[in-house]
Amino acid sequence: MEMLSEHTLMGWLEGYLLSGRHGFFHTYEAFAHVVDSMFNQHAKWLDISKNHVPWRASVSSENILLSSTVWRQDHNGFSHQDPGFIDLVTNKSPSVTRVYLPPDANTLLAVADGCLRSTDCINVIVADKQKHLQFTTIDEAIVHCAKGLGVWRRASNDGGEEPDVVMAACGDVATQEALAATAILRERLPELKLRFVNVVDLFRMQPASEHPHGSTEREFDSLFTVNKPVIFNFHGYPWLIHKLAYRFRNHEHLHVRGYKEKGNINTPLELAILNQVDRFNLVIDVLDRVPRLQGRTAHLREDMKDAIISNLDYAHTHGIDRAEITDWVWPE
Repeated sequence: MEMLSEHTLMGWLEGYLLSGRHGFFHTYEAFAHVVDSMFNQHAKWLDISKNHVPWRASVSSENILLSSTVWRQDHNGFSHQDPGFIDLVTNKSPSVTRVYLPPDANTLLAVADGCLRSTDCINVIVADKQKHLQFTTIDEAIVHCAKGLGVWRRASNDGGEEPDVVMAACGDVATQEALAATAILRERLPELKLRFVNVVDLFRMQPASEHPHGSTEREFDSLFTVNKPVIFNFHGYPWLIHKLAYRFRNHEHLHVRGYKEKGNINTPLELAILNQVDRFNLVIDVLDRVPRLQGRTAHLREDMKDAIISNLDYAHTHGIDRAEITDWVWPE
């Protein structure tokens, strides 16, 4: 059922769920804020009924699907660029809140399957409605989503040793740009030991003591190391990752890129560059933060700056990104 009234739709869904059935609430990411207070009250009701009213029967989880996301707005522009609903979700009880950012279609299928099977939670899924690359097989996606986060071996070259740098990503566009940056680094600096980590379950970035989906210190340290630089490319506002991860040992070396309220009617790469989540700025971030690269990468840095200027000029002139950007795939 559909009408242009988010609060009506959310009310319908809540009543539908309480009747013993299952459903999704689907809306543009930027306009999920219309139902902020309704989300708040349903989360509070779930928390009390789940944890303090034992005679209440379980109900199907409230599944919120956010699409038309901040990074793919094209002609809609700045008014449609707001990934902040997930910030609101992280304020509610950890016993009932879940946030997933699948990087491709197969991980979306795996996440949605788990959400539809769950009870007594609010599951928020952030997945764009436009075309994206496919990175995982369905079997890989099921395993990856069950873990919530993990190393992508095909993009890593640390060989199980301690890396020089960790490139991490959470979100579909964030993952693609981080992978593109990784491909540049592996081609231009083959001696650099790089580990690529993808995060699907956002609350895996929080300590296990704070959220049932959180990571233990050993789990977090094994992936992100205890003292190596981590470049984290995030779908939403960058400070949310710091809010979740600040208790972990390597937080001081965690450098997060995300949406910084910089946008207009932009091409996808143009918008990414304005907020510094693009492949070229991510390469520069690595060059800035790996000590042994200092003084050895002037030419690569200049090439990345040139690429930023050139691609911005092309987007401004033609209204689209270059084919080498829109048609990019992970090199075999």
